[in-house]
Amino acid sequence: MRIGIFGGAFDPVHYGHLLLAEQCREQCGLDQVWFVPTKIPPHKPEGSLTDDKHRVEMLKLAISGIPGFQVSRIELDRDEVSWTVDTLSNLRSGRPDDEFLLLIGADSLRDMPTWKDPDRIAELATIVTVNRGPVLPAELTDGLSDQVKSSLKVVDIPGVDFAATDIRQRVAEGRSIRFIVPRAVEVYIQQHGLYR
Repeated sequence: MRIGIFGGAFDPVHYGHLLLAEQCREQCGLDQVWFVPTKIPPHKPEGSLTDDKHRVEMLKLAISGIPGFQVSRIELDRDEVSWTVDTLSNLRSGRPDDEFLLLIGADSLRDMPTWKDPDRIAELATIVTVNRGPVLPAELTDGLSDQVKSSLKVVDIPGVDFAATDIRQRVAEGRSIRFIVPRAVEVYIQQHGLYR
């Protein structure tokens, strides 16, 4: 089975996340895409994320009815920093016959040299990054090892520029997030008073 692993805070999940996942699913021939919400992100201040239960519920609402999309709690069920290399190692040991593809945005690719053991990540999974166009700008791959570069696959997606930080700010200011997040996620945010 070919499984796309898409990690992140998903605070909240938005259409940019869903577009990335769907385009990777289609263009890479994935059987499944697993959304992996992070518990303790290594590059964010501790306690900066919305409670796990809300982020998981919003993900479930956003992907409801989409074949092959599911939420994995692999990082939420560990009380330690959510290093991608550890998550992939755990997945690989539990499913040795499956092929894993790590789905990341271009901004994450730029930061990859600061990640824990990027070469090992490239051994454990094909690294799939999205871009507007089939060719990555050179500055996105500066600092990447040859091993990471050789593992890299580029998926061309339409330009959508949503950021969870902006969405949280819009909610805090009482501005609309309609058509930025799925309607069910918008309602959930309202009902639970998130980001106010």
